Amino acid sequence: MSDDDRSRGVISPADRRRTSVRWFLGISHPVILTAVAIAGLGPILWTAKGALSPTQELLQDPLRLWPSVIQWTNLASAWEELRLGRFLFNTVVLVGGSWFCQLLVATLGAYALSVLRPRSGRIVYYAVLATLFIPGTTSLVALYLVVLDLPLTGGSIANTPWAVWLPAGAHAFNVLIMKQFFDGLPRELHEAAQVDGAGPWRLFWQIVLPMSGPIVAVVSLLAVMSAWKEFLWPMIVISDTDAQPLSVALPRLAESAEQNQVIAGMLITIIPPLLLFLVFQRHIVRGINFTGLKG
Repeated sequence: MSDDDRSRGVISPADRRRTSVRWFLGISHPVILTAVAIAGLGPILWTAKGALSPTQELLQDPLRLWPSVIQWTNLASAWEELRLGRFLFNTVVLVGGSWFCQLLVATLGAYALSVLRPRSGRIVYYAVLATLFIPGTTSLVALYLVVLDLPLTGGSIANTPWAVWLPAGAHAFNVLIMKQFFDGLPRELHEAAQVDGAGPWRLFWQIVLPMSGPIVAVVSLLAVMSAWKEFLWPMIVISDTDAQPLSVALPRLAESAEQNQVIAGMLITIIPPLLLFLVFQRHIVRGINFTGLKG
């Protein structure tokens, strides 16, 4: 750590040279790091332990740190008996469509507000910002009625993936953080491209979007994570049990399945988004630094 970084910290360089402060920092840092690791990894490790344990052991000693007998067959039996492959496919379909809709609306909406800047852009910006203060549960009834009877067409998209995809696109937070990133791009590039004859679409595809890889990674992660764990809305609009995602199917299957099989299904549900984060973590952290979300 440089002297400039130390001078900007809570503890001054003079205090850091004191023996008592050095002892305190030397003890507190490992303790805090251990507590954070337990809080983050603890639920995942307990899920893995429960997925590999016998059901009777889970009921008799749920706080046991390690299974007495590791049963790898629990994963295979849960996959076959609970039909996790079918529900995992449903989840991937719903998450993929939700991700595409959120990314499409966020990039185009932020591009219009930040780069094109129409006269009514300020009003639209405040309207989008105002939706963040409305709890999602208050609009469930109205949204469900729209899904049942679409305006103008009069059709219904209930019990179809469109009922999950289209409402997912109306995500104001993604639009706002995307706009914040676009605001930081040098406008000289936009003006130079326009001088060379680039229209709005060419400016978007060839100038703005290629420079937005970090924020696209952040919005993609947020979209995938929110869609992957979504429970209430898919349960409402998808009544067909064979078309439901894992987040809806597992609680229903828990009423009749073995406990270790249900926990094995939970473990299988955790693995894909965890791997996604590990693969793209560098781009995600870079995008967070650009947008200032950590501040």
